[in-house]
Amino acid sequence: MMTNIFSIFDPSTPNFMSANWLSTVLMFLAFPALTWNSPARITQGLQLAMGYICTEFSPLAKKAPFTLITSVGLLTFIAMNNAMGLFPYIFTGSSQLVFTMALALPVWLALMLYGWLNNTSNLLAHLIPQGTPVALMPFMVLIETISNLIRPLTLAIRLTANMVAGHLLIVLLNSADPNTPLVLTPVLFLAKQALLLLEMAVAFIQAYVFSVLVTLYMAEATS
Repeated sequence: MMTNIFSIFDPSTPNFMSANWLSTVLMFLAFPALTWNSPARITQGLQLAMGYICTEFSPLAKKAPFTLITSVGLLTFIAMNNAMGLFPYIFTGSSQLVFTMALALPVWLALMLYGWLNNTSNLLAHLIPQGTPVALMPFMVLIETISNLIRPLTLAIRLTANMVAGHLLIVLLNSADPNTPLVLTPVLFLAKQALLLLEMAVAFIQAYVFSVLVTLYMAEATS
């Protein structure tokens, strides 16, 4: 029984058997293993999509093209999880802050360690944008330092907030069904379909935004 609209985001299984999180790998179970090894329309479509994404991200990581593996992997994983969460009775992992922080924090820590160990001078140069007046340099260093420190938090909260907001709107519209007059039922149905299409777009857009920001941070740490 759902006690409030926020309870749809709560895991409903005990800690020792949290079956809700199986939804994060559900998309891999949906395809037979042979699909990934033999030529098929699905694999050809995925290869075309991956090639297009790499082409889009290549200008952002000219000096470190090897980082595109991480960016494309994150985009694919997040987009599939966001899309799977739109199906009924499937737990949306990306609506949980622990899920998004588990993606953002390790990437940020790895970039900071790599950058400060191998590219210290360039990272220090990024703290003071070109053309900054001398009087504002201490403030710019402070602002850029805080901005760097909160990057994993902003990445995680942006993805979680967008997924939670869309799911809440869908739940609110569904809860209005019993009290909706028969004349307005078609209007409510069309509104829910439009919102579902919007959420499908948001699922892929937010994955794209997350991976683009990670690519930009990688380019900054490696350039």
